[in-house]
Amino acid sequence: MKIIHLRNKAIDYNRWDKCIGQAQNQLPYAFTWFLDVVSPSWEALVTEDYEYLMPLPVKSRYKIPYLVQPVLTQQLGIFSNLEITEDIVEKFIKEIPYFSYELNLNGANIYSKAIIYPNLLLNLDALYVDIYKKFSKNTQRNIDKAKKSELKILSDLSPETYLSFYFSVDKHYLSPQQPVLKQLIEKALVENALTIYGVLSKESELIAALCLLKSSNRLIYLLPVSNAQGKNSFAMFHLINSIILENADQPKILDFEGSRIEGIARLYRGFGAENHPYYILKRFRPSFLVGKIKSKETRKQGDEETTREN
Repeated sequence: MKIIHLRNKAIDYNRWDKCIGQAQNQLPYAFTWFLDVVSPSWEALVTEDYEYLMPLPVKSRYKIPYLVQPVLTQQLGIFSNLEITEDIVEKFIKEIPYFSYELNLNGANIYSKAIIYPNLLLNLDALYVDIYKKFSKNTQRNIDKAKKSELKILSDLSPETYLSFYFSVDKHYLSPQQPVLKQLIEKALVENALTIYGVLSKESELIAALCLLKSSNRLIYLLPVSNAQGKNSFAMFHLINSIILENADQPKILDFEGSRIEGIARLYRGFGAENHPYYILKRFRPSFLVGKIKSKETRKQGDEETTREN
């Protein structure tokens, strides 16, 4: 297997997106339109036939190039429609042309030397009544409480309304920078890869919102946010239940993106989600590269740095 390092301008975008679209481990983060927003100078490792692909999110500090997981991008790594063995993963890792990196491999890139992180997924390929039976009693109670509050769900919230609401709510975690988030939302809508949901109170006031990132077989629970009234009304329980009801009995997965935070993980497990881990690679992360990265580059890794409102 010959692996080639390509700079951004040398990547064949058509061949790349075709491979990602056919990959058995397809994720929306790996399409060119997504990478162009979150990592404009991204590069790649590819096999000559484009059967195996690995995006390289390159950044530079003090003129030193390094790789770091981009904002709003939980997993990347190697993608293919063929089997991805640990031997293949190791071959690609050895070909990474940069000395310093911190990368999140996807769940199909099993690598025994990597750090394992949890990711909770809910299989929607069952009747809603059967999925609902696996909800925890607490989740079922919270859904009932939300219904009594006469909440209304919108599935076409405008980007402007979402962004205004998202950045108006106090959060105990780092938020992505508004220009990047705005650009990603607008591009995802053009690609028909995003639905923006809003939850309205009985008085028609916005109290919760969610971006649902979509691919052919996966729905990604991206950037949920609730204000105080939304939390007290269990608005997010109501919204998640509505999304499950709408997509039940289809070959899809609801991907909650994490989490290592027990309270958040408990919420996701309450809907019957199960752990399907992914893998983190770290090599030579000196403080002069890491120090300001954490404050400026919010990463979706399901960890303490990206605790999200529910």
